[in-house]
Amino acid sequence: MMMIPRRNGNGVDIFDEVFNDPFFSEKENKIMKTDVKEKDGSYILEIDIPGYDKEDIQIELQDGYVTVTATKNEEKEDKHAKYLKRERFSGMCSRSYYAGENITEEDIKANFKNGILTITFPKEAEKKIEQKKYIPIGE
Repeated sequence: MMMIPRRNGNGVDIFDEVFNDPFFSEKENKIMKTDVKEKDGSYILEIDIPGYDKEDIQIELQDGYVTVTATKNEEKEDKHAKYLKRERFSGMCSRSYYAGENITEEDIKANFKNGILTITFPKEAEKKIEQKKYIPIGE
């Protein structure tokens, strides 16, 4: 017979109680953490997407927004094991970044290496304020 320590006779296993500690139970929504840099007239996005393959990631440009979507199918359940804690994300996650109205697909460059997606696109040129133009009034 296996003896499992109990706390104060309340019938809760100490082993199970460990996983209720805030260290384990805090749910952080930090999927696709992103750093944004400005360099040589371009913006550079460095997006953490660990555990995904290049084929799992899609980048779309629409209405001036670059949207990154990553989809990962759930791993097959191990019928001989019971999960005590599952923290690895499975499913779809998506995030959008404003690039500018005049940015085209050809302006955007992307690379994926070691779980980091790097997207580079030029800074949108500032709109010039037109000089006032006067129209002469004829006689």
